[in-house]
Amino acid sequence: MIFGPEIKSKTKTPSSIVVLLHGYGADGENLISLAAELSKSFPDTHFFSPNGILPFENAPFGYQWFGLNDRSEQSMLKGLQNAAPYINQFIDYQLQEFSLSDDKLALIGFSQGSMLSLHTALRRTKKIGAVIGFSGMLVAPQLLQTELKSKPPISLIHGALDDVIPLNAMQVSLAALEYAHIPVETIIEPMLGHSIGTLGLEFARKALKRNLGL
Repeated sequence: MIFGPEIKSKTKTPSSIVVLLHGYGADGENLISLAAELSKSFPDTHFFSPNGILPFENAPFGYQWFGLNDRSEQSMLKGLQNAAPYINQFIDYQLQEFSLSDDKLALIGFSQGSMLSLHTALRRTKKIGAVIGFSGMLVAPQLLQTELKSKPPISLIHGALDDVIPLNAMQVSLAALEYAHIPVETIIEPMLGHSIGTLGLEFARKALKRNLGL
Protein backbone atom coordinates (compact mmCIF):
# COMPACT_ATOMS: atom_id res chain seq x y z
CA MET A 1 0.00 0.00 0.00
CA ILE A 2 1.24 3.47 -0.87
CA PHE A 3 1.18 6.29 1.68
CA GLY A 4 1.42 10.06 1.84
CA PRO A 5 -0.20 13.19 3.25
CA GLU A 6 -3.96 13.62 3.19
CA ILE A 7 -6.62 16.18 3.96
CA LYS A 8 -9.64 14.66 5.63
CA SER A 9 -13.18 15.68 4.86
CA LYS A 10 -14.97 17.90 7.34
CA THR A 11 -17.60 15.22 7.75
CA LYS A 12 -17.01 11.84 9.35
CA THR A 13 -17.97 10.04 6.16
CA PRO A 14 -16.77 11.73 2.93
CA SER A 15 -19.05 11.96 -0.08
CA SER A 16 -16.13 11.60 -2.50
CA ILE A 17 -12.42 10.90 -2.76
CA VAL A 18 -9.72 12.68 -4.76
CA VAL A 19 -6.29 11.09 -5.22
CA LEU A 20 -3.47 13.34 -6.41
CA LEU A 21 -0.45 11.78 -8.13
CA HIS A 22 2.72 13.87 -8.14
CA GLY A 23 5.35 14.28 -10.80
CA TYR A 24 8.78 12.79 -11.35
CA GLY A 25 11.16 13.39 -8.44
CA ALA A 26 8.57 15.04 -6.19
CA ASP A 27 6.49 13.57 -3.36
CA GLY A 28 3.01 13.70 -1.87
CA GLU A 29 3.78 16.95 -0.09
CA ASN A 30 4.31 18.58 -3.47
CA LEU A 31 0.59 18.39 -4.30
CA ILE A 32 -0.97 18.56 -0.87
CA SER A 33 -1.13 22.36 -1.18
CA LEU A 34 -3.25 21.87 -4.30
CA ALA A 35 -5.51 19.58 -2.29
CA ALA A 36 -5.71 22.19 0.46
CA GLU A 37 -6.87 24.80 -2.04
CA LEU A 38 -9.45 22.50 -3.62
CA SER A 39 -10.73 21.28 -0.26
CA LYS A 40 -12.04 24.79 0.44
CA SER A 41 -14.65 24.17 -2.24
CA PHE A 42 -15.27 20.53 -1.35
CA PRO A 43 -15.37 20.13 2.45
CA ASP A 44 -17.02 16.70 2.20
CA THR A 45 -14.23 15.29 0.02
CA HIS A 46 -11.22 13.34 1.34
CA PHE A 47 -7.98 14.18 -0.48
CA PHE A 48 -5.01 11.81 -0.67
CA SER A 49 -1.56 12.65 -2.06
CA PRO A 50 0.55 9.46 -1.89
CA ASN A 51 4.27 9.21 -2.50
CA GLY A 52 5.55 7.44 -5.59
CA ILE A 53 6.43 3.77 -5.36
CA LEU A 54 10.17 4.19 -6.03
CA PRO A 55 12.94 6.47 -4.72
CA PHE A 56 13.88 9.16 -7.22
CA GLU A 57 16.62 7.81 -9.45
CA ASN A 58 18.50 11.10 -9.88
CA ALA A 59 18.73 12.44 -6.31
CA PRO A 60 18.82 11.16 -2.70
CA PHE A 61 15.36 12.62 -2.07
CA GLY A 62 11.96 12.53 -3.77
CA TYR A 63 10.01 9.72 -5.42
CA GLN A 64 8.96 8.52 -8.82
CA TRP A 65 6.23 6.28 -10.16
CA PHE A 66 8.66 4.90 -12.72
CA GLY A 67 12.08 5.76 -14.13
CA LEU A 68 12.47 8.33 -16.88
CA ASN A 69 16.16 8.19 -17.69
CA ASP A 70 14.97 6.16 -20.68
CA ARG A 71 12.05 8.13 -22.15
CA SER A 72 11.20 5.77 -24.98
CA GLU A 73 7.53 4.86 -25.27
CA GLN A 74 8.34 1.21 -24.53
CA SER A 75 10.17 2.07 -21.31
CA MET A 76 7.47 4.48 -20.07
CA LEU A 77 4.74 1.97 -20.86
CA LYS A 78 6.54 -0.71 -18.88
CA GLY A 79 6.85 1.70 -15.96
CA LEU A 80 3.14 2.54 -16.10
CA GLN A 81 2.20 -1.12 -16.22
CA ASN A 82 4.29 -1.71 -13.11
CA ALA A 83 2.89 1.28 -11.18
CA ALA A 84 -0.80 0.94 -12.08
CA PRO A 85 -1.53 -2.03 -9.77
CA TYR A 86 -0.36 0.03 -6.78
CA ILE A 87 -2.78 2.82 -7.68
CA ASN A 88 -5.61 0.38 -8.26
CA GLN A 89 -4.99 -1.29 -4.92
CA PHE A 90 -4.98 2.09 -3.18
CA ILE A 91 -8.16 3.20 -4.95
CA ASP A 92 -10.00 -0.04 -4.21
CA TYR A 93 -9.01 0.07 -0.55
CA GLN A 94 -10.14 3.67 -0.04
CA LEU A 95 -13.44 3.15 -1.86
CA GLN A 96 -14.18 0.14 0.31
CA GLU A 97 -13.04 1.93 3.46
CA PHE A 98 -15.52 4.76 2.89
CA SER A 99 -18.25 2.65 1.21
CA LEU A 100 -18.14 4.74 -1.95
CA SER A 101 -18.75 3.74 -5.56
CA ASP A 102 -16.17 4.29 -8.28
CA ASP A 103 -18.01 7.30 -9.68
CA LYS A 104 -17.29 9.19 -6.46
CA LEU A 105 -13.53 9.09 -7.02
CA ALA A 106 -11.32 11.38 -9.11
CA LEU A 107 -7.67 11.10 -10.06
CA ILE A 108 -5.65 14.30 -10.44
CA GLY A 109 -2.14 13.96 -11.81
CA PHE A 110 0.71 16.31 -12.59
CA SER A 111 3.26 15.42 -15.29
CA GLN A 112 4.26 11.79 -14.65
CA GLY A 113 1.31 11.52 -12.29
CA SER A 114 -0.95 12.64 -15.13
CA MET A 115 0.41 9.87 -17.34
CA LEU A 116 -0.31 7.35 -14.59
CA SER A 117 -3.80 8.72 -13.92
CA LEU A 118 -4.78 8.38 -17.57
CA HIS A 119 -3.22 4.96 -18.00
CA THR A 120 -4.86 3.55 -14.87
CA ALA A 121 -8.35 5.04 -15.13
CA LEU A 122 -8.92 3.99 -18.73
CA ARG A 123 -8.13 0.37 -17.85
CA ARG A 124 -10.37 0.08 -14.79
CA THR A 125 -13.47 -2.01 -15.36
CA LYS A 126 -15.69 0.44 -13.50
CA LYS A 127 -15.69 4.07 -14.60
CA ILE A 128 -14.34 6.51 -12.04
CA GLY A 129 -15.82 9.98 -11.59
CA ALA A 130 -13.11 12.04 -13.30
CA VAL A 131 -9.51 12.26 -14.44
CA ILE A 132 -7.75 15.62 -14.40
CA GLY A 133 -4.31 15.74 -15.97
CA PHE A 134 -1.95 18.69 -15.58
CA SER A 135 1.04 18.89 -17.96
CA GLY A 136 0.94 15.23 -18.92
CA MET A 137 0.24 12.91 -21.82
CA LEU A 138 -1.38 9.64 -22.81
CA VAL A 139 1.42 7.11 -23.29
CA ALA A 140 1.02 4.55 -26.11
CA PRO A 141 -2.39 5.85 -27.23
CA GLN A 142 -2.65 3.11 -29.86
CA LEU A 143 -3.24 0.57 -27.08
CA LEU A 144 -6.65 2.02 -26.31
CA GLN A 145 -8.02 -0.03 -29.21
CA THR A 146 -7.48 -3.24 -27.24
CA GLU A 147 -7.03 -2.19 -23.60
CA LEU A 148 -9.76 0.42 -23.02
CA LYS A 149 -12.25 -0.74 -20.38
CA SER A 150 -14.05 2.42 -19.24
CA LYS A 151 -14.53 6.00 -20.38
CA PRO A 152 -14.36 8.45 -17.47
CA PRO A 153 -14.65 12.17 -18.22
CA ILE A 154 -11.17 13.60 -18.72
CA SER A 155 -9.87 17.14 -18.33
CA LEU A 156 -6.44 17.96 -19.79
CA ILE A 157 -4.66 21.12 -18.68
CA HIS A 158 -1.39 22.32 -20.21
CA GLY A 159 0.85 25.35 -20.23
CA ALA A 160 1.52 26.86 -23.65
CA LEU A 161 5.20 27.29 -22.76
CA ASP A 162 5.77 23.82 -21.27
CA ASP A 163 9.32 22.76 -22.23
CA VAL A 164 9.27 19.45 -20.34
CA ILE A 165 6.20 17.86 -21.90
CA PRO A 166 5.44 20.05 -24.93
CA LEU A 167 1.93 21.22 -25.70
CA ASN A 168 1.86 18.95 -28.73
CA ALA A 169 1.76 15.94 -26.38
CA MET A 170 -1.60 17.13 -25.08
CA GLN A 171 -2.90 17.61 -28.59
CA VAL A 172 -1.88 14.08 -29.58
CA SER A 173 -3.52 12.74 -26.43
CA LEU A 174 -6.69 14.69 -27.14
CA ALA A 175 -6.93 13.26 -30.65
CA ALA A 176 -6.54 9.69 -29.37
CA LEU A 177 -9.13 10.16 -26.62
CA GLU A 178 -11.65 11.71 -29.00
CA TYR A 179 -11.07 8.91 -31.51
CA ALA A 180 -11.94 6.41 -28.74
CA HIS A 181 -15.11 8.41 -27.96
CA ILE A 182 -13.93 9.30 -24.47
CA PRO A 183 -15.42 12.54 -23.09
CA VAL A 184 -12.55 15.01 -22.90
CA GLU A 185 -12.11 18.74 -22.43
CA THR A 186 -8.93 20.79 -22.55
CA ILE A 187 -7.56 24.15 -21.57
CA ILE A 188 -4.28 25.75 -22.60
CA GLU A 189 -2.91 28.23 -20.11
CA PRO A 190 -0.95 30.99 -21.90
CA MET A 191 2.43 32.08 -20.60
CA LEU A 192 2.68 29.00 -18.37
CA GLY A 193 5.47 26.43 -18.41
CA HIS A 194 5.57 23.02 -16.75
CA SER A 195 3.46 24.01 -13.79
CA ILE A 196 -0.06 24.45 -12.41
CA GLY A 197 -1.57 27.90 -12.86
CA THR A 198 -4.66 29.70 -11.62
CA LEU A 199 -6.69 29.12 -14.80
CA GLY A 200 -5.95 25.42 -14.72
CA LEU A 201 -6.82 25.17 -11.05
CA GLU A 202 -10.21 26.79 -11.61
CA PHE A 203 -10.79 24.52 -14.61
CA ALA A 204 -10.05 21.52 -12.38
CA ARG A 205 -12.35 22.80 -9.65
CA LYS A 206 -15.27 23.05 -12.07
CA ALA A 207 -14.53 19.58 -13.47
CA LEU A 208 -14.59 18.05 -10.00
CA LYS A 209 -17.83 19.77 -9.09
CA ARG A 210 -19.53 18.69 -12.30
CA ASN A 211 -18.27 15.12 -12.53
CA LEU A 212 -18.47 14.13 -8.85
CA GLY A 213 -21.86 15.74 -8.40
CA LEU A 214 -20.64 18.13 -5.71
